[in-house]
Amino acid sequence: MTPNPSRRLFLGAAASVPLALTLGVPSAHAADSAYVMAYFTESTNLGDGTDYGLHLAVSTDGLRWMPLNQNNPVVTPTEGALGLRDPFILRKQDGTFVVLATDLKGTDWNYVSQYVHVWNSTDLRTFTGYHRLKLHDMNTHSWAPEAFWDASRGQYALIYSAVNSSGHNVIMVNYTTDFVTVSAPQVFFDPGYDVIDGDMAVGVNGVNYLYFKKNGTLLGARSSSLNPGSFTPFSTAVSHGGTEAPTLVKSLTSGTWYLWGDTYTPNGVFYAWQSSDLSAGTWTALDQKAYTQPVNSKHCGITTITSTQYDNLVAKWGAPAWNRLKSYNFPARYVRHSNYVGRIDEYPVEPYKDSQWTLVPGLADSSGVSFRSVNYPTRYLRHYNYALQLDVNDGTSTFAGDATFYRTAGLADAGWSSFRSYNNPTRYIRHANYVLRIDPVSTATEKQDATFYVGY
Repeated sequence: MTPNPSRRLFLGAAASVPLALTLGVPSAHAADSAYVMAYFTESTNLGDGTDYGLHLAVSTDGLRWMPLNQNNPVVTPTEGALGLRDPFILRKQDGTFVVLATDLKGTDWNYVSQYVHVWNSTDLRTFTGYHRLKLHDMNTHSWAPEAFWDASRGQYALIYSAVNSSGHNVIMVNYTTDFVTVSAPQVFFDPGYDVIDGDMAVGVNGVNYLYFKKNGTLLGARSSSLNPGSFTPFSTAVSHGGTEAPTLVKSLTSGTWYLWGDTYTPNGVFYAWQSSDLSAGTWTALDQKAYTQPVNSKHCGITTITSTQYDNLVAKWGAPAWNRLKSYNFPARYVRHSNYVGRIDEYPVEPYKDSQWTLVPGLADSSGVSFRSVNYPTRYLRHYNYALQLDVNDGTSTFAGDATFYRTAGLADAGWSSFRSYNNPTRYIRHANYVLRIDPVSTATEKQDATFYVGY
């Protein structure tokens, strides 16, 4: 078993201790033009890069994400387990935000908590009113809380996963107006089997949709009402290996819906599917070139924000001081160093900082760029016998020239980037058998090998 087994795998080993659920896609406001993601972080070995605080990232297209605060938490729980999982952001009816999260630090699926973490925020720059909210008295968890506005009740429905007398996870609901006091819990969704990690889209052409995890796949249910017990499964299941944490996101610029999923084999790889019609219940896998998740991100919640809120979040928390480079024709792979050799490897990379680079003015020409390693900051990517390797800057003009490149429009896609050698100007950085080198580039395949997306 992996060091951080999914809750589904754990259920298979101990059926008496089931899993989590997530619900509730907020409605976009008319002025929204950007997106914010809440998440926590786990590296594959639960070492460096693992943090159970609230992390935020922003995006202008809902697909390519920029982590804030250098991918460090913006706030951390101070009660209960002293950590969180499965964070969710809801913009309330008054325009302010509430943040909900599971009261759990780490992967102890036996941990019992009838509480969830709650913060209030006017702008996601400051967080106030922190408290834990008790939802039930059962000897179980309160996993992956989410909430949505139920207009017919004039209340918010707070939905989460817990094991009731059925012996498996069901989705429970409590109703609230203030996230301080709640109604008595009741069952919201129980299809007769364990359901976890759900996410909900409310009022789409008069229909409400609930996506959830079943046996490592993502499945949808729907209802014409928001009443407990009214949802019926209907969609075709999708997955990419063991997949959990479905998150529905509506494009702000088209009729496209995106369904995000988070894998646990390996841990923490996000995949996305798209559909133009939720009622069809079918999804098409999105090309990985189109999206990039925050490094080490797990179980996200996504909501829309205004351009002013986007700008204010970046001003408050700052853009990353580092970048990651994604391969154009192998978009699951990122530029990294391994044993001081430059190469492209599949995400997640371990140690993850091997794939992080500080792009600095070129050592030989400040109009160019040099790639300084984040975890070996005295070392730079340079070519030697046309192969790229990570070497200590010896201060010579030869090293400076070998470590300097001119960033150009991508040879395979002008929206991406290619990097031409400073002192071998007919050669570009490209990968061959996943190893980086500088070569002359002419064929379509070579142009793809030499094209990269500079993101985070």
